[in-house]
Amino acid sequence: MAHLASRRTRALALPVGLALTASLGFLPTAVASAAPTDGLSTAAVTADGPKLSYVVNTKGGSGAVKQVKKAIADAGGTIVIAYDQIGVIVVHSQNPDFAKTIRQVRGVSSAGATRTNPIVPQATNDVGAAAQPLTADEAAAAAADATAGQDPLEPLQWDLPAIKADKAHAISQGSKRVTVAVIDTGVDDTHPDLAPNFDRAASANCVTGAPDTTEGSWRPMADESDHGTHVAGTIAAAKNGIGVTGVAPGVKVSGIKVSTPSGFFYSEAVVCGFMWAAEQGIEVTNNSYYTDPWLFNCKNDPDQSALVEAVGRASRYAERKGTVNVAAAGNSKHDLAADEIVDTTSPNDTTPVTRTINPAECLDIPTQLPGVVTVAATGAKGLKSSYSNYGLGIIDVAAPGGDSTVYQPPTAPAVNGRILSTLPGGGFGYKAGTSMASPHVAGVVALIKSKHPYASAFQVKSMLTHQADATACGAPYDINNDGTIDAVCEGSTNYNGFYGAGLVDALDAVRR
Repeated sequence: MAHLASRRTRALALPVGLALTASLGFLPTAVASAAPTDGLSTAAVTADGPKLSYVVNTKGGSGAVKQVKKAIADAGGTIVIAYDQIGVIVVHSQNPDFAKTIRQVRGVSSAGATRTNPIVPQATNDVGAAAQPLTADEAAAAAADATAGQDPLEPLQWDLPAIKADKAHAISQGSKRVTVAVIDTGVDDTHPDLAPNFDRAASANCVTGAPDTTEGSWRPMADESDHGTHVAGTIAAAKNGIGVTGVAPGVKVSGIKVSTPSGFFYSEAVVCGFMWAAEQGIEVTNNSYYTDPWLFNCKNDPDQSALVEAVGRASRYAERKGTVNVAAAGNSKHDLAADEIVDTTSPNDTTPVTRTINPAECLDIPTQLPGVVTVAATGAKGLKSSYSNYGLGIIDVAAPGGDSTVYQPPTAPAVNGRILSTLPGGGFGYKAGTSMASPHVAGVVALIKSKHPYASAFQVKSMLTHQADATACGAPYDINNDGTIDAVCEGSTNYNGFYGAGLVDALDAVRR
């Protein structure tokens, strides 16, 4: 995927990669072709190909949608769920020509396969770099340094004072009426630092594309990634005398699991995640991943274009319902505003190909979708993290995501340049990535929403950017001091490609 030791989530051991594409590589067998019609021809439809998942995006009224659903059945498709609110239908089919056939049906805007790998059980892979565990000596030293009102590991959290969250907590820790949904690999709600703030009613498992609210379905299994639990702690670990403190320790956090056991975040699950958040009235979503199997989804490819449309419809629907969607910019060191990017890792669920993409036409979703807050990462010295994507006009704000302790060491008593947060099973550990930056922003958004409960999503985003601390490009960016410029920052002090409108400010979020 796009980061060292990390396959799909926006966390890493350190640095990253990219993405790619071409059309799906399955050759259609004999299938009835269909001229534009309300249904399909009566010729036999074969169903001997790999079982894949598809999104079908409809247009028109209920009558047209009804005809599309009939055509789906005629083309050998089985509907998993239909999100009629946004005109997106999730379908399984073994018809190798399903997408090509259904695109010709009246009332269909676009349709495409969400994966290149058949729907079969797969071995579990590492999704997101394994956390660096907190040692007993570090924990003991931190507890000894903790002052009145601090949780025992808070002295190691250099990221909180970096955005003035420690000062904000003296004024407000956020409202229990605000929930941040972690759309991710699952959240361990039994963790003692998360349990006090966990919102079960707003949690679900969306992996199939349809929400499952079975108790605990939102948790990662024993051999699955710890990524979502780490993210959740950064947002809302309780200020309860245990472990770490979240950016907004007084708000609620929920888990919406969207990654398969193998760690893939497919479009049907992401659509479900946004729709579940919207219908539950969730105020903020955090999205520290990219939607598999394409790092960049090119609009000139019919499959990838359909995925952009489906996920885009879902994210916009959530925003219309009042949800602010926050997303990680990615860890590939790419300038997302460049004329072209060489993508070598997609499709990441079968055999990647190499392609040169135009970032203006090929989108990293959900982070580059309209309306989504795109977050770059900074290290303990306040500079763009060595791995963080950037780009003038792409990055909205920046937040601590951590970096190599060699590149950006923290000030004592902190000892690690990465971000310390919660891990499944009651543990704590360090991770770095734009995955870790995004939840800092989600936490600040939650504080803004707590202060302004009736503000619209647009108003909250406006406050977020206006309150951010403007951060200039600074000296030429040579993060490893080897004499070579590692990235070029374009723009002004108030808005540039490294930091967007600046570093988010938790203190202003609670007092303005």
